[in-house]
This record gives sequence, C-alpha cells and structure tokens, in this order.
Amino acid sequence: MTLGVRLSRDGPVSDAHNLLLLAAGSLRTTDPDRSREAGVQAVLAAWSGGDRDGCLAALDTLCPEGLPRDGTSRADHDPVETFWRAYRDGMRGVLNGDFGRAATLLRPVLDVLTARQEASRLLSAGTIALMLGDLGAARQVLGLALATARRETTPVLLPRVLEHLAYAELREGRYHQARVHAEAGLEAAAGQAQRNVTAGLSAVLALAASIAGDPATVATHARSALRIAHAHGLSQARTLAEWARARADLGHGHAEHAAARLAPLVQEGPRQGHFGLWMMAVPCYVEAAVLAGHDLGTGTGTGTGTGTDVELLIDRYARWASLGADPQAPAVVLRCRALVAGDEHREDLFGAALARHENVDSPYEHARTHLAYGMWLRRRRRPGEARAQLRRAVMGFDQCGADVWTARADAELRAAGETPVAASSPASGAAPLTLLTPQQLRIARSVALGATNREVARQLSISTRTVEYHLRNIFTHLGVRSRVALARCLGPEPSPPGRADGSAGPQAVRTAPD
Repeated sequence: MTLGVRLSRDGPVSDAHNLLLLAAGSLRTTDPDRSREAGVQAVLAAWSGGDRDGCLAALDTLCPEGLPRDGTSRADHDPVETFWRAYRDGMRGVLNGDFGRAATLLRPVLDVLTARQEASRLLSAGTIALMLGDLGAARQVLGLALATARRETTPVLLPRVLEHLAYAELREGRYHQARVHAEAGLEAAAGQAQRNVTAGLSAVLALAASIAGDPATVATHARSALRIAHAHGLSQARTLAEWARARADLGHGHAEHAAARLAPLVQEGPRQGHFGLWMMAVPCYVEAAVLAGHDLGTGTGTGTGTGTDVELLIDRYARWASLGADPQAPAVVLRCRALVAGDEHREDLFGAALARHENVDSPYEHARTHLAYGMWLRRRRRPGEARAQLRRAVMGFDQCGADVWTARADAELRAAGETPVAASSPASGAAPLTLLTPQQLRIARSVALGATNREVARQLSISTRTVEYHLRNIFTHLGVRSRVALARCLGPEPSPPGRADGSAGPQAVRTAPD
C-alpha cells in the first residue's frame, strides 16, 4: 500500500491504482480500515488517470456485499458501514452523471468529514464538494484544510491541499487567488517526491495565465504539466494544460488554433479529455469554432477541419448542464446556443443567458457573455447597444483579473466607437502590433499596401475566407475600422511581402475595400 500511495504522488498512476487495488483486497479481512484507505486512494489514482472503470472497481472494494443471517443490511447495524456505503454509492452517482442522487448521498459524508477537523479529512470533503459542483463549499472547506495542514505541519499533504484549493478558485473565476495558491503549492512541493501534484499545480497556473498572462507564461506552465502528465498518465492534468493552451489562443484572437487544440478533447477518440472535465472545455471550443468560421452543423469544418458537429456538442453540453454539475453551465449553454443561432433568435438567447448569469456569482463567464453579445451587436451595426454590453464586459473581466480578455473587450469597445478609460493600448499611442501573429502581420502589411483579400489569399496560399477572418481580428486588435486606418496604423513599409526588389507592385495603388 505504501508504494501505491507514493506512486500516486510521484509515478505512473495506473501502477499506483493496481497496487492500491491489490492492497485493498488483501487487507479486507485483516485490517478493514487500511483496506478502505487503500480503496479510496485507488479511486483517486484512477480519477487522476481518467480511468472511469478503474474508479468503479476501486469503489467496489469499500463495501463488500453480504447480508447478516437476519436478512438485514450490515449498514442497518453499523454507522461506519452506513458512511462507506453512502460514499461508494454517491461516488458511483458522480461517475454515472446522476448528480442529484450523488448530492443526496454525499452531503452527509461531507459533513462527517468536515466535523473531524483533520487536514486529510477536510481535503477529502473539499474534493467531494468539487465533484458535486458546490464551488463555494469546496473553497471554504479547502481553505480550512489549508489552515489545518499548516498548523499540523503536514508537509506531504500541503501541496495537494493547495492544488485543490487553487483549482476551486479557478473554477469560481478567482484567478489572482488561484495563481497565488498554486505558486505556494509548487514552493511547498519543492524538494519532495510529488511530481504528479506539481503537474496539477502547473496546469492550474497555465489556466490562470491563459486569461491573465502572456502566451509565453502559459506555454511554460503547460509544458511543465504535460511533460509529467504524459509520462505518468495524468489525464486530468493533461486536459487542463491543453485547455489552457487553447484558451490562451482564443483570448489572443487565434480562434483557429484554439479550435484545433480543443477538438480532440471534446470529441470521441484516444485523445479525448478527462471524463470528468472535458465538458467544461466545450464552451471554449464552440466559441473558437464559430469565430474561425467552421461549418457548425455538418462537422466538416472550413478552417481547421476538426470534424466536430458543434450543434450536437452543445446538445450534449446542455444535458450535462441540466445535471447540476456546474452552477455556471445553464447560462453558458444559452450563450453557446446564441453563438450558433440565426440572427432572428440570437438576441433573445443572449438576453436569456445574461438573466441566468444574474443568479450565479461567475464574473468571468458573465463577462464572456457580455463580450459575445457586444461583438454581435457591433457587427449588426448597432454600436450604441454594443458599447453598453462591451463596457460591462470590460468591468467584469477587470473584476476577476482576466487581463487578456480585458484587453480584447477594450479593443472591441474602441472598434465600436469609444475609447475606454482603461484602454489597453500603450500610453505613447503606438499600435499594439505585438498582439498580431506573424501571419496576421503579413496580411496586415499586404492590405495596408492596397492588396485585396483575394490577392492576399493568392500570395499566402490560403483561402479568402481565412483572410477575412484574420482581418477581422487584426482590426479588433489594433482598434481600427477601415483599411485606410490600418495603413496609417502600420506606417510606411519599404518593401511589401514577397518582393525582393523593393517595388510596391501593382496592388500598392489599390485603396478601395473588397
């Protein structure tokens, strides 16, 4: 058992699961308490590895079936049996998506664990609250677990408590706090054999940085998480790290890259995300697919060819949201439906989504809906209404520390005709060209020289639709609304792309939009 626990912290989790499962079976008659401890650890190892069947197998070791001679259940006579049976059946409810039954069974378990006021028991209670989607309770219990672990001077447990607390804060949209606790977790894990915990903490930091940091920071944390996750079979850490990379792509305007990263996580296949987490990445994928111009109903895709039917995926997400696993999900479902709906239904769906957001404290997701609604209104040439939505988006993102998205909403607000007080452009007035990818910069330079979208497409061997998509993002990033303004923003260019002789070529004299 000791080796299994050690491997669960610093080794392949499938090995840890198998060892712990064997220990649970061998100790069942001689030491029931240690047998159950091994069983719970086996459940957690299988969860980290994304092995749903392994979780169910480990749960079966907790309460061996069997009836006393009088025909009554053993749980009718023993409160310990009652506790473990509730834990087993409640966790089965989580794994089977029956969150109503799971909550009914696990709430008393959570109360018993919390009453013990021990760091290990509080960590288990916080984990249960996270699985049930009760983020407020999870953060409260895990905060108490952190204080208790520090008081107990439990160095082995401290990094894992900090990992779970940071994740709870991340789910609630408290990105500054999540980053602080994740960094403290890495510091606490330094010098200990806890690489699996380190991978989880790095994935949390990557997710926090994906909305509040630069791409290089996201990439650094994601690489740290993925290096360990691939070696040790950590499906949970891998899913979170890949999601972080995609969310950073989306936040910086690279929707095609985001959709390509997320497609394997949200569809059937060997690279599908963790069974308990992949649904959370669906809204990010839907937005990326829409912005990239993918065919939403056939699964063919026109940008990256993801092969995912977006509308079918939203239906699956809606069924999951109805189970109560995430308090933010019902509002996010409506936002997703608005993004793919026809114009005649879109406004009502955005309005319904915003009304749902009012019932849940989720500033980041709320601001995402304001931004999506404002972007649509601006493209419908309703700038006054768009500005109202975009101002709320800026304030919401600023409230939760989502600096990347604050900058994006600022750019949309400028494009809608307003210069916000907290504009993200440099004080010097210089255009934020560093926000553009090399491909976007090539397109911007060519357009500024007068090339039509069709000419740019021929020059770069891409489709005209891809040029249009990139040009929309370029205008948003630079806060301009016309090709003339784009040319002024970029300034003089001595030699257009693809010409070594320095001559401008015939397209340089063209100024009319396509």
